[in-house]
Amino acid sequence: MTTACTDGTASELLGTLAADHATGALSTESGIFYLSAGRVVHVESAYSPDLGDLLTRSGAVAPAGWWDAVERAGAVHRVGRQLVDSGRLTTGALELCHLGALFDAAYFALAHDGATLRFRPGVAHWLGAVRPVPVATVLGESRRRRDLLHRIWPDPAVDTAPLTRVPDALPAELPPRRARALAQVDGARTAAQIAAALAHRTFHTLVELRRLAAGGLVTPAPPPPATPVHAVPDTGGAAWDEPDTALLRRLLDALEAL
Repeated sequence: MTTACTDGTASELLGTLAADHATGALSTESGIFYLSAGRVVHVESAYSPDLGDLLTRSGAVAPAGWWDAVERAGAVHRVGRQLVDSGRLTTGALELCHLGALFDAAYFALAHDGATLRFRPGVAHWLGAVRPVPVATVLGESRRRRDLLHRIWPDPAVDTAPLTRVPDALPAELPPRRARALAQVDGARTAAQIAAALAHRTFHTLVELRRLAAGGLVTPAPPPPATPVHAVPDTGGAAWDEPDTALLRRLLDALEAL
């Protein structure tokens, strides 16, 4: 059963779920928190590369090995355990990569939580529990990241919008990580897509992109031009319908006549 929750923020509701030792999935506007006995076991967000992308793009796990683990153990929520048991990944490497992906996704899921939250009791993620994290730790790390990024450059649009280079801006010699991030800025990619292309954690990429924005080198790309709205032809005062609307009205008239 899905429960809609409109009172309070995602942070407040997570605190309540932790106190209740709840198990299930809490959805915000931009992410999903998976909890087990009141602890966070996984977080997903469309603004952050998922664990599979990080493992396969970095070469830690071959794509075929990742999908084999998903196929074998996804239905029983033990994909993480399958990766370790099959020898494709050590326990320490899995925990480290998973923790980074969890904190990255949590930052976005909390920063853009929206007005409507939904909690689905009993829902489990197919990855399975790797190392559960206390809710207070997740909330504290998200605040730390938000504050740090704000000190570097206060515009959060850099985190989610497609980014473009500032015309005629000439960069000085940049640190290697920052230069690689700048090379991926093409007017279409977002921070998450740049992080995925570099096989880097999203937060590390955000730090470099905000520094590039502070240096006047990148900026959110302008939105595409709006589709022009054509005026409705003058029909001499008669009502004018789109074809589909007119058809529906004729069908409704016929049904009423019957």
